[in-house]
Amino acid sequence: MTSLTRATDGGQDLQNTISRIDRRRLLQTSLALGGVASLEACTTMAAPTVGAYQPVIAPVRARTDRIFDITVCLRPFRAEGPRLDTETIGHTLIVHNYGHGGSGWSLSWGSGTIAVKKAMANSPREIAVIGCGALGLTCAILAQKAGAKVTIYAREQLPQTRSARATGSWTPDSRIALADKVSPAFPALWEEMARTSFKTYRSYLGLPGEPVEWIDRYVVTDNDPGGKRMDPDMPGALPFAEYYDRIADLTPRRQILPPGSTPFGNRFVSRNETLMFNIADYGHTLMTDFLLAGGKIEYREFHEPNEFSRLKEKVVINCTGYGARALWKDESVVPVRGQIQWLIPQPEVKYGLFYNGINVLSRRDGICVQSLEGGDMVGYGDTNETPNRAEAEAAVNAIAPLFAGFSASRMA
Repeated sequence: MTSLTRATDGGQDLQNTISRIDRRRLLQTSLALGGVASLEACTTMAAPTVGAYQPVIAPVRARTDRIFDITVCLRPFRAEGPRLDTETIGHTLIVHNYGHGGSGWSLSWGSGTIAVKKAMANSPREIAVIGCGALGLTCAILAQKAGAKVTIYAREQLPQTRSARATGSWTPDSRIALADKVSPAFPALWEEMARTSFKTYRSYLGLPGEPVEWIDRYVVTDNDPGGKRMDPDMPGALPFAEYYDRIADLTPRRQILPPGSTPFGNRFVSRNETLMFNIADYGHTLMTDFLLAGGKIEYREFHEPNEFSRLKEKVVINCTGYGARALWKDESVVPVRGQIQWLIPQPEVKYGLFYNGINVLSRRDGICVQSLEGGDMVGYGDTNETPNRAEAEAAVNAIAPLFAGFSASRMA
């Protein structure tokens, strides 16, 4: 790749436009079922411009007949942020760790570190973890490293959990809380969780199967927004908390790519680099690590909190996610529906993008396509987990024009 040079006038115009775009819109382009990488970081500093060059970007075969699966997830949103407190039932200490909205995978190591520290306060020899999703597995591994013998009790193993239906992107403040509902100490706590998680993910880079990897992500628009907001708030939109500027030093700044310098033609394009989780490989790695360290998984379905006190372990970490709403009768947990349509994987497609209100992320096990029209309020309060084929086809058709004009010379 040639070195990047001075921006064209078109690129400079786009830089000025991007700097005026509402912060919320940039975050919305990165929402996922647990996560697409946060694009908001480009507003924390002036974005540098780059000169014309020809990146190798393979086209997505965006056809509805290539949809091989449709999955739906309910993200567990809490206005106050994740629940990380403790309580006692009988002689059993319960440590809660749920309610992360769209940030479960991204914050799992950080919130797990906090939960395990509380669980290990009296040095128990055995710990029970309830739930086998992103938070349950990471908590279990951290408790093992702290010296405890761990059993996971769960109704489902990871492939059947809602965590497995996430997009798999670094989105640490995706629907994490409402800005006007959190405690004054929460932003600093969130930053601690995000930095702890990010540092831990470094140890999973470069492993076979690429469980965690860095990828390029593009934001593409057909027309220069001209300083207008790309997606005004919907009526009644809530003030979702945005904290990414607190950790903007962790990821590269967004670059403006001048119109005509990419296979996307004369569209307006920006790019950044971010982390992505190939959940199939990453989840398998976590399960293997847990079991090799002597961990056990036991099938168990809980119907009320008192059942926790009947376990042989007297310290329990509750990682039940959206299930905590019914199990704990916790009405603070609000479902946020998200649907992903899966296109057959293309090994040559190694990037993510946002275009036409649609988020795209290429993983080893498939290409995720998700509609984000409506921003943060998409799916809010919706408990319907039935796949919608019409929604799936509309999302794929919306991105198809982006790849129709790819030239052969730029697909080499």
